[in-house]
This record gives sequence, C-alpha cells and structure tokens, in this order.
Amino acid sequence: MADYQAPLRDMRFVLNEVFDAPSLWASLPKIADNVDPDTADAILEEAGKITGGVLAPLNREADEQGCKWNDGEVTSPEGFKEAYQTIVEGGWNGLGGNPDFGGMGMPKTLVAQFEEMMQGANMAFGLAPMLTAGACLALDAHGSQELKERYLPNMYSGVWSGAMDLTEPHAGTDLGIIRTKAEPNDDGSYNVTGTKIFITWGEHDLAENIVHLVLAKLPNAPKGPKGISLFLVPKFMVNEDGSLGERNSFSCGSIEKKMGIKASATCVMNFDGAKGWLVGEENKGLAAMFTMMNYERLGVGIQGIGAAEASLQNAREYANDRIQSRAPTGAQQPEKAADPILVHPDVRRMLLTMKGYVEGGRTFSTYVAKWLDISKYAEDDERRQHAEGMVALLTPVAKAFLTDRGLETTIIGQQVFGGHGFIREWGQEQLVRDCRITQIYEGTNGIQAMDLMGRKVVGSQGKFYELFAQDVAAFIEENSTDPALRPYLEPLAAALERLSDVTEHVINQATDNPNAVGAAAVDYLDMFGYTALAFMWAKSVKAAAPKAEGDTSGFYTGKLKTARFYFDRLLPKTVSLAEGIRSGSESMMALAANEI
Repeated sequence: MADYQAPLRDMRFVLNEVFDAPSLWASLPKIADNVDPDTADAILEEAGKITGGVLAPLNREADEQGCKWNDGEVTSPEGFKEAYQTIVEGGWNGLGGNPDFGGMGMPKTLVAQFEEMMQGANMAFGLAPMLTAGACLALDAHGSQELKERYLPNMYSGVWSGAMDLTEPHAGTDLGIIRTKAEPNDDGSYNVTGTKIFITWGEHDLAENIVHLVLAKLPNAPKGPKGISLFLVPKFMVNEDGSLGERNSFSCGSIEKKMGIKASATCVMNFDGAKGWLVGEENKGLAAMFTMMNYERLGVGIQGIGAAEASLQNAREYANDRIQSRAPTGAQQPEKAADPILVHPDVRRMLLTMKGYVEGGRTFSTYVAKWLDISKYAEDDERRQHAEGMVALLTPVAKAFLTDRGLETTIIGQQVFGGHGFIREWGQEQLVRDCRITQIYEGTNGIQAMDLMGRKVVGSQGKFYELFAQDVAAFIEENSTDPALRPYLEPLAAALERLSDVTEHVINQATDNPNAVGAAAVDYLDMFGYTALAFMWAKSVKAAAPKAEGDTSGFYTGKLKTARFYFDRLLPKTVSLAEGIRSGSESMMALAANEI
C-alpha cells in the first residue's frame, strides 16, 4: 500500500494556474490582508507534512481498533489524542475561522485543499475538525455576541470541539417531525430533552469540552420545519471566568457498530433536561443550520475526493509494481517474468478514469469554494448575490457527484489490485467502506439530486441554472480562437446544449407531472456533474497547454492527455443520461407496490 502523500503539485496548479486564487483573494478586501501567495504556499506545505506524516500512518490501525464505549465514555484509537494535539497546536482547527475570535481567516479555496489532505489521509480522524468547523460557522453567523465570545476562541483553538445534533431515530431527512424539546428557563437558558442519533464525534476524549448544536422545538412551536430552533448545549458548563464547571445533563448512550469510518465515534446522545442557549431566533433553527450546510456539503464532497486520491495513489503504485502477463504489443520488460499490469489497456482505463475524476473533482471543488469565498467576502452586492446563486446551484452537485465518483474510484482502485484489493492489509477495502458513508450523511445523494432538480432548477424556473450555463458559454466564447482548446470546446458546447435542453424539458414536464422532478433528479445531477467536470478539464487545458512544450516533468503533458481521455471516454455518458431523463416517469411509476 502506498503511503499517502498530499497532492501538493496538483493543488498548486489548481489554485494558482487554473483559478489564479491570489488575484481572487486580493479582490476581496475582507480577507486580502489575511492571505498572500507565500502564506498560502507555506500552509499547503506544512499541511502536507502533517497529514502525510502524522494522520495517514494512523489510518489502518485505527480502523482495526475503532472507538470504545464504556458507561457513557468514549475512548479514541491509539495515537488520535496525540495527533489531535498536533493539529490544534498548529492552529489548523481555526484555519478558516473568524479572526475576531482567534481564527486565522483563511479563504475556503485554500481551506478546501487542507480538508482534502486531512480526509485523504485519515477520514475518521478528519471528521472531528470538520464538525467543529461547521459548528463554529453556524455559531459565528447566528450566535449572540456573548455566546461567540464565550465559545468560539476555545473551539477555534481546538481546546473544545463541536458537534451537530440533527437526526433522531424517527427523523432523518424530514427534520420537521423531530421530538426533542426545549423548555425555557427564567435565566434565559433552556432545558433540552430528547434523543439524537448518528452524532459524529458526539462524545470522545480528544478535547476538554464538546459543544453541541442541537435542533429542538419550543413549546407551542409551529408544526413542521418552521418550528425548529437551534440550541448550544455544552458537555461541561462554562463558568463566568471561562473555566469548566459541572457536567451537563446529557450522555452518550452508545456508539454505532458500522461499515466504515470505524475510528470515529458515531454516537447516540440522550439529553435529559440539559441546559442550553438559543442560537439565532426562535423557530429559525433550520435557517441557522443551513448557513453551514453549503460548507459542510462541499466538505463531504471533498471527503469523496480525498478517498479517491488515496485510492489512485495506491492503485498507481500497485500497477507499476505488479507483474502479470505481457503487453499486447510485446514484452515491455523482457528481463522480467512478465510486464507490469500498467501496460494493459484495461488497467489504463481504470487508472485514467480515476485520474479524470480525482483531478477534475479537485478543480470543481475549488471552483465551488471560489464562489463561497465571493458570496461571503465580496463587498459589491451584485457580485455577492451572483455568487450566492452559484453556491446554491452547485452545492448539491459537489456533495453528490463528487462522493458518487469518489466511491466509484475507490472501487476501481480495489479492482486494480484484484484479489489483493479484497484483503484488509492493502487498505483498499477500507477506502471503499469509509467512502460509502459520504453518499449518505449530510443529506443523502438522492436528496441532493431532488434539491438540485426541484428547488434550484425547476423551483427557480431555470434562473440558477443559467448562471452556470452563462459561465461555461462565456469561457467557450472567450477561448474560441485558442488552437489548443478548440478540440475541447466543441464537445463542451455540445454537452452544455444537451444539459440545457434537458433542463428545459424537465421544467416543462414538471408543470403537469408531479413525478417528473423525482424521476429525473439523480440522472440530471450526474449529467450536470459530468458537464461541470468537462468545464473544469477545459480550464485545466487552458492553463496547461502553454507550458506543455518541453515539459520534462510530464505534469502538463499528463494534464492534456488526461483531459483528452475524459472528453473521449467519460463525457459521452451525458448522452445516455439525457435519453434516460427524456423517457419520463411513466415506466418508473407503472408498477404497483406488490409488483416491485
């Protein structure tokens, strides 16, 4: 098994050469003073050392050990506490946090690269900082000044961690039917009672305190999602001087035995009149939660890329080392008993498919992160609103498409190994198990597809979609005379036209057919994703082509050749997807329940 190494060369290419991130950061006064090219490069370099040297070596053994539950206490795998201290001592927990409360204030375009390294090195561990960052984001956006001053500095420093408590045994996607209650007290606090499940790192021994953000309903709250409020509920009460007081009235009832991410604690949390404080307005809890959802859902998509990158690194090394049979064109290494399996076309197909998804996905996640930065930091209202529309449209694609392709890439990597990929010691089967959850949590990929097709596309009558279509069309027009790009622009334009036609078709069908959106949603999201990655690969060609001549490293020529493979072998999937969407919902809904 290859030792995970952060793909720093490609990350720098995406940031600096494809998107010219330093110019973007300089155009946003709110963060311009926080980051410059040298700072960003130093952060990437150090992040690569920590993730490759500290987190990755723990991954396999931690999966074997898992977390342990004993009478409400959770013990993390060996080495996790020390690794956590390394992360927090380096300030990594607050990398993207608000500088007013001790965060570093780095842009998401940069933070996304660190997140990918952490998830690729050790996904189970990486969930702890990820959940804390999400809790901090919601608290910073909606909490009172008092709550922010009391909790954010210690959360950014990592002395305290964060957890998000949404799901209940009977309420997953439909949060409007949650039963957790919050009763107001005379001192402005609330007593929170109820049970939450699937709470990632809800209990552990890494940090001194765990700050839970809990969805609950007030007495006489409106029914459904309009009656949900958000509460901050700490594991240990915080005294006026900032020290920790008595333990709050909630506990971890158990941890789940699960398929993957075994080294993270997935907890059942029982709240028994636990004291909490309102975050944001009453009955506006979902709005507060959705403030961080775009970031968290992109973060889950990045988990898919991280696992896929690890799979690619493993498979690439194995394909170079493993010898089996001879190349179809004759022996390539006659001095050996057989040739490396890399010579075989089908192995090349698998590796190039992986490379196309990983590098295209990394570019796409950075593209979405760019719009997040603009939506958060731009001072011009029109620019900010445009970015907000792009974020709304692209977030479900980033979450679902990148995790679907992430799992596919881990499975392909397992296939490259053959029988050895099925054996635990090689690490490939762990990548498959770990990546599988990314398609499920933070909103299942089917829900993401419904969000894209129903709310963002049909719900806006195509207005959000047009923002993306216009961006692609503008790129095609601006580069129409570039000879290096010409072979890519025609198929990109055809894919965009195909996607636009299908978009209009579903919008029209949805007027009279209530099943049209659900029937089209998953295929539509896939079609959108393949088209978006084609756009990313075209951008990569634009950046790489001028530097390909005389490229002795093979980096830029490799970009061009991988782009060609993507356009030849992967983008055509949009044709069959379009045909499936156009077939409508009739055959899908024709069977009676007893016929399925």
